[in-house]
Amino acid sequence: MGNDTVLSIIHEARIQFLKSLEYTEMQFAGVAMIMADLAIEFKKELFYGDIVIVSITPGEISKVGIDLFYKLEKEISGKAGNGKKALVATAKTGMVCYDYEMKKITTVPEEARTRLTS
Repeated sequence: MGNDTVLSIIHEARIQFLKSLEYTEMQFAGVAMIMADLAIEFKKELFYGDIVIVSITPGEISKVGIDLFYKLEKEISGKAGNGKKALVATAKTGMVCYDYEMKKITTVPEEARTRLTS
């Protein structure tokens, strides 16, 4: 799989993570979120058809943004796998709160800060 596929998987995982908190990137406790930075460290090959499990952990929450850390693992198939997983990649996105009406970066809403740290 190409590097862009891993980025797409990370994006989908973030959408599902936010949904589990009853948010979206466009409705994050009254503001929007945009990606300010991204880092991916590739560990193993990923092939079409591999089952990928993504874990997300919020990191530092600053005045205007949140770091999200991702762990991508794939299930090891066959008898040797026996339910084991292999680390495929780790990643970090820096998400910044943004007010599209005002066209400027804004503070992380207290409600979201509380949900992310609970």
